[in-house]
Amino acid sequence: MTVLLKKIESIEDRESFIPHAEIEQLLEETKNPDTKQVQEIVEKSLQKERLTPRETAILLNAEKPEQIEIIFQAARKLKEEIYGKRIVLFAPLYIGNHCINNCSYCGFRIENSQVIRKTLSEEELEAELYALTSKGHKRLIVVFGEHPMYSPQFIARTIEKIYSFKNGNGEIRRVNVNAAPQTIEGYRIIKEVGIGTFQIFQETYHLPTYKKYHPKGPKASYMYRLFGLDRAMLAGIDDVGIGALFGLYDWKFEVMGLMYHTKHLEERFGVGPHTISFPRIEPAVNTPLAHRPPNPVSDEQFKRLIAIIRLSVPYTGMILTARESPDIRREGLKLGVSQIDAGSSIGVGSYSSQDPEVVKKSQFILGDTRSLDEVMRELAENGYIPSFCTACYRAGRTGQHFMEFAIPGFVKEFCTPNALLTFKEYLLDYASEETRKVGERLIQSELERMPQERRKVVEKLLQRLEAGERDVRL
Repeated sequence: MTVLLKKIESIEDRESFIPHAEIEQLLEETKNPDTKQVQEIVEKSLQKERLTPRETAILLNAEKPEQIEIIFQAARKLKEEIYGKRIVLFAPLYIGNHCINNCSYCGFRIENSQVIRKTLSEEELEAELYALTSKGHKRLIVVFGEHPMYSPQFIARTIEKIYSFKNGNGEIRRVNVNAAPQTIEGYRIIKEVGIGTFQIFQETYHLPTYKKYHPKGPKASYMYRLFGLDRAMLAGIDDVGIGALFGLYDWKFEVMGLMYHTKHLEERFGVGPHTISFPRIEPAVNTPLAHRPPNPVSDEQFKRLIAIIRLSVPYTGMILTARESPDIRREGLKLGVSQIDAGSSIGVGSYSSQDPEVVKKSQFILGDTRSLDEVMRELAENGYIPSFCTACYRAGRTGQHFMEFAIPGFVKEFCTPNALLTFKEYLLDYASEETRKVGERLIQSELERMPQERRKVVEKLLQRLEAGERDVRL
């Protein structure tokens, strides 16, 4: 076993699972597909089967308005069938922005002298948690720059402190992690404290582009980063998240890269990523490339890639962050997005203080700065169920076990009731009066749609919440 692990750690000698020539060939061969082809592929996706790379390439090359509409309609239908109406909410918490990489598009790059470097002290972390839990947040993703001070032990201690923090009824029940790729042993240290998803974005799957925009630091190794989530899985972390930063290279190639990464994880470990992210490059302080991305993705292309990812991997969570404007986020929710952040602030220490220089402590500039309550109210007004649910994670329904529920679409049988319960908690403890009224109407309408036996169970759980109990779940 030790010999095996040493061999796996030496991944510089491993062959990439991103076949560049094959991707380029598929994208070339599938140009100008006919509408019948597109319809047949969409029908397969609606049977909740992951698409092949060729099928995804065909959808990417479907340029006719009627073909795009077929894709959009199918994405809407598929999302509703698998996930129901619930939308999972979280908040990003930046722990520190020291970094030894020099990524051309990133505000945290080592050569950016205009960024104010900051790592939260224990007291500052508690202040941030107080601010977040006072607003009603229950789920976080903690974000670290890549620096020796952010060791696996440091990350683990930070997560332990977050889980131990209490603020009346407020607490954080799930902590996901966005950090540098680790060794297998490093991942094991982090896993021990009970993390949710470990997230690594490859940024760009196109090797020449990767080398161009990652000139310095550990992140300069394309292969070490590419196999970062393999090591996480080998360490026992069965919930992982992948992503690409759109705007560095051709958006169609990047979607294909995400699909090949998903395929690789499924074939090697029996389970694909828990989530896929697809952020676009946003402006950052003193970062010219971020203001003028080399391959900008238009809003229309962005909506297409969301829908195509949803159809290509029907059972995988899709994250659309507050990088985007409220209007784009509204459109993304219709096309397959299942998770968003809300009430977000990405300056280190910015939840608990009104810092006039917050932008100099931020990785980029947000596009959606609405409060959590505003977003929750709008979601409810539009018929979505805002969810802080962490039941699957804490019941052990993760990794392959989660996919056993998710792939056939049974997950909404857990998600809808648990979403209603966590939404009720928010309405009781944190919501404005206006949001509370909208939310109560939504809960009642959802109860009326349930089969009688399920409705009785959920109504009893809601009554327990009204009586003062918290963290009630199926």
